[in-house]
Amino acid sequence: MEISLVMIPIDFSEAAAASIRYAKEMVKCWQSQFVGIHIIDDNLVSHISGYYKEDESAVRERLSNQAHQALRRFVKEHGAADLVKEIVVSHGSPFQEIAIKARELEVDLVLMGGYGSRGKGQIDEIFFGSTVEKVVRLLPCPVLCVPTDWGGE
Repeated sequence: MEISLVMIPIDFSEAAAASIRYAKEMVKCWQSQFVGIHIIDDNLVSHISGYYKEDESAVRERLSNQAHQALRRFVKEHGAADLVKEIVVSHGSPFQEIAIKARELEVDLVLMGGYGSRGKGQIDEIFFGSTVEKVVRLLPCPVLCVPTDWGGE
């Protein structure tokens, strides 16, 4: 199996930074590229819209613009700008959107940062599983989870 396109979901956390560090090593070896994706949760849009009494489409557009800029900056700060094929910002439920976009873009691998079995202690993750676990269930392609403390370099 040839790996030519890797998707990295980026939520600007240390887990996402670990994914980028790992991806830098992988894509150089495979001479491949990666797609950085950020998902804006529709629940967040709804909350912000309600709080500021602003139309959801305006909130969604503003958050999308901010996310595009932040993604470019995040990838550049982690020294991977030359390995990025595309930056994608999407809206919806994070695990569902990751799965949808991975299929649409026909990625060969999804590389995600994770907190491991110790988790972050969130009740939702205990009862419903982490985003990584949900993505694994939905995708036909491999999903590689990188521990947050993976140092690389």
